[in-house]
Amino acid sequence: MLKGLSVLFAVLALNGIPLIQTAAAEKFPAKPIELVCPFPAGASIDLMSRLVADIAPKFLGQRMVVVNKPGGAGSMAAADVISTKAEGYKLATMTSFYFAATAKTQKIPFDPNDLVPLTNFMEFRFGMMVRGDSPWKTLDDLLDYARKNPGKLKWGHPGRALSIYMSALSIFRKSSVQTVDVPYQGSPQVLAALLGGHIDAATGVYGTVKDHVTAGKLRYLTVYSDKRYSDLPDVPTVVELGFPQADIPSFIGIYAHKDTPEAVKRTLMDAFKKTYEDPEFKKGIEKIGEEPKYGDPALMREAIRKGEEVSVPILKEFGLYVVK
Repeated sequence: MLKGLSVLFAVLALNGIPLIQTAAAEKFPAKPIELVCPFPAGASIDLMSRLVADIAPKFLGQRMVVVNKPGGAGSMAAADVISTKAEGYKLATMTSFYFAATAKTQKIPFDPNDLVPLTNFMEFRFGMMVRGDSPWKTLDDLLDYARKNPGKLKWGHPGRALSIYMSALSIFRKSSVQTVDVPYQGSPQVLAALLGGHIDAATGVYGTVKDHVTAGKLRYLTVYSDKRYSDLPDVPTVVELGFPQADIPSFIGIYAHKDTPEAVKRTLMDAFKKTYEDPEFKKGIEKIGEEPKYGDPALMREAIRKGEEVSVPILKEFGLYVVK
């Protein structure tokens, strides 16, 4: 009799394991979720992260907390999530270009592929800008000055091997001009340096400087795109100006540790899709000044693949590619 009961309990226990595991997964999230942002407060990617963190709790049932961890053009944030237990409670807001190129310029003690995409929310809009009182009215004006004054033009950027850095560098290289590039921790610091007259020009994200452009304090000379922006209709694209190689798109989305349980990933992706579709999210992105762009993991992986096709040859040509 006892032997029979033991067998029965064993069978029930075995059959109950999947139910217990499913129930545990269904309880996610049971505590706040941390969203690690790779750039400082005030950058477009930071503003987008905070927008997601404001809206997603409606669909997750738990609050989200944004933690800024700048450094390594994204590597500090990536390392933080990769080194954390894969339960879905720590995620990272990353650009597709980080995986396509930036990580390939650094000797990092982790595999970037340990992060996998969940949902894409936005596409950067960016270009080359100068102060509103600058004597350079066009990109040709800027390049002409650089040709006549080798090594004098100083331009700022938020990190080498970012897409906006690569776009600007490719323009200067194709134009055969000698310049001085000045790296900063993030877009807000680049903005301060440009407005303060510490640099002559900058390659920057439109969302960070939109208000200054509207006020006439800054002027874009070109945008890194194949089509003009609706709110900058008079600014030519790099394709129009003969620099198609400078059109390097960068998508921004949320990534998780690859070992995160599939049920947890599905819960997050479902909540993030609803977040993107929320009217308040669209309004928020418009206010930031960037381009909303929804994408599932397949789209994000394809963006990374295409980014590699464009960027890796450039990295190798410029001597920036690091063999792991």
